[in-house]
Amino acid sequence: MDRRSFLAGAGAALATSQAGLGSTALAATLPAHATAKAAPTIGIQIGAISFQDEGTEKVLDILQEKGACNALFIACFTYGDGIAGRQLPGHPFPDHGVQKEDNFFGGFYTTPHPQYFRNTKMVPQRAPDAGGYDVLADVIPKAKKRGMKTYTWSEDVWNTKVPNFDLIAERDLYGRPAKTACFRNPDHHEFLMSTFQDWTHSYEIDGVMWGSERYGPFGNMVESVHQRNGNDPSRVTCFCQYCQKTAAERGINVSRAIEGYKTLEQWVRFCRGGGTPPDGHYVTFWRMLFQYPEILAWETMWNDGVHETYKSIHDTVKSVNPKMEVGWHVWHAHSFSPFFRAQTNLKKIAPYTDFAKMTVYDNLGGTRMETYITSASKTMYGDMPVEEALEFEYRIMGYRGRSYTELPYVGLDSTYVFHETKRSVEDVAGTNMQIWPGLDVDISNMNVEYSHTAPPGISACTRACFEAGGTGLVISRKYSEMKLANLAAVGDTLRQMKVV
Repeated sequence: MDRRSFLAGAGAALATSQAGLGSTALAATLPAHATAKAAPTIGIQIGAISFQDEGTEKVLDILQEKGACNALFIACFTYGDGIAGRQLPGHPFPDHGVQKEDNFFGGFYTTPHPQYFRNTKMVPQRAPDAGGYDVLADVIPKAKKRGMKTYTWSEDVWNTKVPNFDLIAERDLYGRPAKTACFRNPDHHEFLMSTFQDWTHSYEIDGVMWGSERYGPFGNMVESVHQRNGNDPSRVTCFCQYCQKTAAERGINVSRAIEGYKTLEQWVRFCRGGGTPPDGHYVTFWRMLFQYPEILAWETMWNDGVHETYKSIHDTVKSVNPKMEVGWHVWHAHSFSPFFRAQTNLKKIAPYTDFAKMTVYDNLGGTRMETYITSASKTMYGDMPVEEALEFEYRIMGYRGRSYTELPYVGLDSTYVFHETKRSVEDVAGTNMQIWPGLDVDISNMNVEYSHTAPPGISACTRACFEAGGTGLVISRKYSEMKLANLAAVGDTLRQMKVV
């Protein structure tokens, strides 16, 4: 029997056992914790370009052999090259795939079916960089033969060049269109629901995962996970007609809210410019929130829009096939921002969540923590040295990491992965929601001189995911940036642990 036949047969046997056949024979080979329920989901995020560049069967061979993967999270709609396309520009290519930059643009990597998009002005656009290739039509039949599950993976990232984007764009504090789409805009909402209707009707998928990596206007104004100097405080969103209408319905005074945010904008500019308020940064920060409670009320309304979108996606998918799994990529900010974590109540979203991919990127986490605390030390934490602000941050977020100067060069570690996974598992205790940590394997760091992942660290983090109570994991961020030895570190560790 050749290697491919063996892998396909092994995958099919696993699929049969999960359907309730041959379970007695399988039980003799699995550890006790794996026989009580379905095998843990070992997923990997991957874009269409990898199958096009390397060949579908070859890629599936690699994912099963090296990563012990039994699930694919395929980038099906995005305009961001973080989850689709080849390696990011300026970063070294891995030891597989085409060794040159692609002409990435984004869009649908599947075939949109017009009958599902009749009620939105947003016409679905095929990704021009895919050249008409339908990744689900190609991959699903081949994956099924191997017993591998297929999930659509899509994110809240747009390109302003898309036709009619201005119709769904958020509006900033001064009414200008933003580069992001509003969750309360009916055309955007209908587009999203149409997308999931299409996928669930048109393809034999096993589930869906969607993610949004965004703050509301308050978080965007006072802190940042991606910009050391923070974001432009005048460009925060959203204050469009639909958000203003919802705010009024909630009893929020719209004019007071906008006045409050403009006052907060002035404070942010003053602090970032080197100014020191007479009563200090922290006191004046809270003084504005007390004076304008509409600020946090608006932020809550914005975050509720994300979670209402979760529920709508869940209900849409389940209405087509109740057995399909529906879950979310939960933004890495949950590990850094106490405000974002407070707004992201896992138990509250559990009724409409089958699984959550909790982003616990250890290596990249060092850079993101350093970036976050740098931005926050120029606003609300401006009364203390940045090292003391970092210590305060570690205390309130509940885990430990390296010093401020070391973070980008050494990252976080497996103790961070263990803590954040364990916390998430405990947060959803008593619900049916599963926690599948997102594992950092070669995610491109902001600077090529910063730390990189390596097999020993990847192995330790893989162990931490399951020792902390995770019931699966999602190898991240995309296969096209992963070195094969690092991918193999995941599979080898899972086999040593007898997880697979």
